Amino acid sequence: MNPAAYIDHTLLKPDAVSDEVRALCEEAVEYQFAAVCVAPVFVPLAADLVYGSDVCVATVVGFPLGYQTPEAKAYETAQAVRHGAREIDMVIQLGAAREGDFKRVEADIAQVVRAAEGACVKAILECCYFSPDLKRRLAEVALRAGARWLKTSTGFGPAGATYEDVQLLVEVAGGAAGVKAAGGIRDWARCREFLRLGAGRIGTSAGVAIMNQWRLEQQS
Repeated sequence: MNPAAYIDHTLLKPDAVSDEVRALCEEAVEYQFAAVCVAPVFVPLAADLVYGSDVCVATVVGFPLGYQTPEAKAYETAQAVRHGAREIDMVIQLGAAREGDFKRVEADIAQVVRAAEGACVKAILECCYFSPDLKRRLAEVALRAGARWLKTSTGFGPAGATYEDVQLLVEVAGGAAGVKAAGGIRDWARCREFLRLGAGRIGTSAGVAIMNQWRLEQQS
């Protein structure tokens, strides 16, 4: 199994510059990663750089805290899709989730799904904030709202992906949606375990390092 097909090669640090995005996209095309995940401001550049390849452009919406209004998230989504994004990683309304206001969480996601006009929406649940029961309920809500992927984390919260969270989300998705593990995945051993547990995407800024470790393993 070549892990490149499962990796979203990611650059979301707040001080990222155009040259770093160019390098990211060049690496993505070279290694044939599934996608590059960049900030909305870099979507047009990334779309130009990966044009003609199989690499998809993903971006983030309501990132990293999720507390923008649904209308703001929808606008951000529509603009990103116009500029060439084909995947939208959106942060849910975390405060509403904490309050158990699932109608508000669902409406927020659904508005982004509508604005995406067919582009793939990944709902970021930021699992580290919630109990297993609440994570399960939020995953169910996200699927009902039309999200095509459940994503563990932003990578900006107090913790990233865990094996337990991926197992839970895979169980809830039941094959009807994908699961993306993200946050703190920096080596092939950890990446491999998430894939074994059923993650269909790995969000990481260490894609090249992971590929180099995988290639060494293949040679041994």
